[in-house]
Amino acid sequence: MSTLLTDEIRGYIGLRSEAITACDGVEPGAVRRYAQAIMDDDPDYAPGAGNARHRGPVAPPLYPSFMFRRPFGEPDPLTEHAGDPDFDGLSLGAGDGLPELPLPGLAMLNAGSEVEFFRYARHGETVLQRSHYADIYERESKSGPMLLVVTETEYRAAGGDLLLRVRKTAIRR
Repeated sequence: MSTLLTDEIRGYIGLRSEAITACDGVEPGAVRRYAQAIMDDDPDYAPGAGNARHRGPVAPPLYPSFMFRRPFGEPDPLTEHAGDPDFDGLSLGAGDGLPELPLPGLAMLNAGSEVEFFRYARHGETVLQRSHYADIYERESKSGPMLLVVTETEYRAAGGDLLLRVRKTAIRR
C-alpha cells in the first residue's frame, strides 16, 4: 500500500501563517454589493444603521472571509501561470499565508467547511486573518490513498475581537 502522508507532510501540521490584514477595511459600498449578491437586505447592513446591539452598521456574517483579495499592484497568479497547461487555477495555501504542501500532481477537492460566528464586522473596521494547518490525515478510497487537509482560519477585528473561525477540509489525491 502506498502512502501520501510522509514525515515531511506531517511536519506541516500546526504550522501557522503570519496575520494578514485585508487590503481594504469594511466599506459600506462593498458591504452593499455583497449583501445584494447574497440577497440579504437586512437594514443593519445599511450606512447609518443605528442598531444599538451592534453599535452601528455591520456587514453580513461571512463577509470578513471574502475581504482578502489581491491588492492593486500585486502580481496576478492566473497571469503568472498562463503558459502552464497543468495549472488549474487552484492553490492550497494561496491567500491564507500558508505555504503550499509539496504534493505536485495531486488534485484538490473541496470536502466542506465549518464556520463558527462570534460577532459582526462593523463598517470602518480593519480585519485580519491568520491560518494554520489543523490536521492532515490519510484515508483509503476506492481509487487509492488520499490526504485530508484541514485548515483553520480565524478572522479578527484589528482590536482583537474574534469575528469568525472557518475550518476547511480539502481532499488531495
